Amino acid sequence: MRSRPRLARLTVLLAAFVCAACGLVYELELVALGDYLLGDTVTQTSVVLSVMVFAMGLGSLLAKRLTGRPATAFALVECALALTGGLSVLALYSCWAWIGRYQAAMVGLTCLIGILIGAEIPLLMTLIQRIRREDAGRAVADLFAADYVGALIGGLAFPFLILPTLGPGDGALLTGAVNAVAGGAVVLWLFREEPAPRIRRLLWGGCLLVLGLLAAAAAGSEAVERAARHALYGDQVRFATRSRTQEIVLTGPAEGPLRLYLDGRLAVCGPDEYRGSEGLVHPAMAAGPDARVLLLGGGDGLALREVLRHRGVRTVRLVDADPALLRLARTDPGLAALGDHALDDPRVRATAADPMAWLRGADAAGGDGPYDVVLADLPAPADGGPVKFHSQEFYGLATRLLSPGGRIAVRAGSDPGGPGGLDGPDGLDGLWQIESGLRTTGLRTAPYAVPGSATAGCRPGPPDGAETFLLAAATPPPLTLAPDAPPPRALTPDTLRTTTTRLTALRPTHPPAALTLLGPR
Repeated sequence: MRSRPRLARLTVLLAAFVCAACGLVYELELVALGDYLLGDTVTQTSVVLSVMVFAMGLGSLLAKRLTGRPATAFALVECALALTGGLSVLALYSCWAWIGRYQAAMVGLTCLIGILIGAEIPLLMTLIQRIRREDAGRAVADLFAADYVGALIGGLAFPFLILPTLGPGDGALLTGAVNAVAGGAVVLWLFREEPAPRIRRLLWGGCLLVLGLLAAAAAGSEAVERAARHALYGDQVRFATRSRTQEIVLTGPAEGPLRLYLDGRLAVCGPDEYRGSEGLVHPAMAAGPDARVLLLGGGDGLALREVLRHRGVRTVRLVDADPALLRLARTDPGLAALGDHALDDPRVRATAADPMAWLRGADAAGGDGPYDVVLADLPAPADGGPVKFHSQEFYGLATRLLSPGGRIAVRAGSDPGGPGGLDGPDGLDGLWQIESGLRTTGLRTAPYAVPGSATAGCRPGPPDGAETFLLAAATPPPLTLAPDAPPPRALTPDTLRTTTTRLTALRPTHPPAALTLLGPR
């Protein structure tokens, strides 16, 4: 170190670079996991980043007490950080599955990781100055440059390399191993004269122990994840994967009933799924021409099944963000049978793309529209769906693809209030917000509902409630059922008339403002 100070200094800066990359990966892993498990990306990102930054400041203050033996302290900090950050995803996933107090555990773990990350810079600064005394401003500039560039590399590696190839769990474990080697072992080797021989052997043993624990966790991660899924979804998990956009879990025996979970949300309940699918499709298909249909979402193929029951349909364009869900709906015997193998129909063209991005591209390029019917089979914000798919901008893009006399039908959410779900205004704010968004595009709307819940058969408790929908067109759309399709099980003309009358009577005099991409939530 004394004979080649420039090389020693470069080695410390390289350790800072790698540790910064690992630290940012830990942050992004926690954000991604929170989004997978709880949804609401904005909230999860805000909580993780704000707690992390606060904890980093606290860690910097605490590190002042450790600068007397900076190499020993840094090795201990990096070993602790590698173990905590590497196991963070498995620990939080297990907590979510078995304990249920995910938010408290996430905040506590984020705070601990932030404290350890915050302790790095003061200790690294001390180590650099021990190699060669220089102006503090120059040393800080070099150290922060290495730190920020490392953060850039970690931030880019996470979405484009780590997440697609390893996933959050194994990605965090590998990051922890890199952290232990680069942070603990390199610095401990470079400043090996600082700790006493016995302490040095203990520190090396600690680094090896951390690597062994991370390796053991990697070997057992699949078993932990499988056990957690069984605890959440029961013993009949027939398919489970974490795609680029969401976690997909399909449960149930081959002969049914099936349950489909998307990011932990029950999206399909085999015995009752027809309520939501029929409610979305049949009124829209009956209100005018239906030769060309655009289905946004609906990668499970169930709404598509209802569309194809209308004899006038010539082409259907299905756009879903998740190719893994489209593939599952085609290949799983149970789910494919539930959807009557609708995705194999020659009239269907399925596209794996974000619905909003596809609408923008179709609008700019002319698309293959116009469409007689646009169906938005996307969860409402009240049911955990993203705001952008029910925003004024989204509906504006969809409206441009409508043919003269075309209609748009959207899911407006589940209302659990009272028998039938329509006894009062409570729980209907989301419906009126979505209606406001449709009306800003110049469309006239008709609210209606399907009594009962599309997931009631898979949940404990009474089956009270209703699935609410909105049908929109340039002129007031009629609510009826078409004669060119089998009569739906969940709907009758009387049901449509009754529910739209009751909902219209509950419409507020001053409806809430439409959802927008930049407006308040």
